[in-house]
Amino acid sequence: MAYNFSEIEPRWQKRWADEKPYKVKRDSSKKKFYCLEMLPYPSGRIHMGHVRNYSIGDVVSRYLSMNGYNVMHPMGWDAMGMPAENAAIKSGRHPREHTYDHMKMMRVQLQNLGFSYDWDREIASCDPEYYRWNQWIFLKMMEKGLVYRSRRSVNWCPSCRTVLANEQAE
Repeated sequence: MAYNFSEIEPRWQKRWADEKPYKVKRDSSKKKFYCLEMLPYPSGRIHMGHVRNYSIGDVVSRYLSMNGYNVMHPMGWDAMGMPAENAAIKSGRHPREHTYDHMKMMRVQLQNLGFSYDWDREIASCDPEYYRWNQWIFLKMMEKGLVYRSRRSVNWCPSCRTVLANEQAE
């Protein structure tokens, strides 16, 4: 008997969407665990690298949940950087439109894989309600004297006219 994925998987995906089995509940009687993998850039489709990385967090979250932990396992999008902007420029679309469309597409792809995310806690770094708190924390750090300027070697990209992370430099 062959595995009939087109019949079996939609049934389970619907059940997970309806019942939200991975939605974290307040329960002070359980030990807490927070699992956050690196957030993907919403600049394309998911690939085997995503599947590998997110499978690790999924296994850890499920294991601890089955061993009595109250596990918070959210997902989000690193949507405010050069990869997302460059993908939008390449597509000829407005960055916001391109980014949100790709977040939606990648969310469906990740949901289809059945990862144990609490999708009610989804974040996007391009959401003003998210990054306003980053700005607030930065200002608080500045007030405490924890922010400073210094001279450093950087990966300057003349065409992008910005500094690149080491991973982005060719």
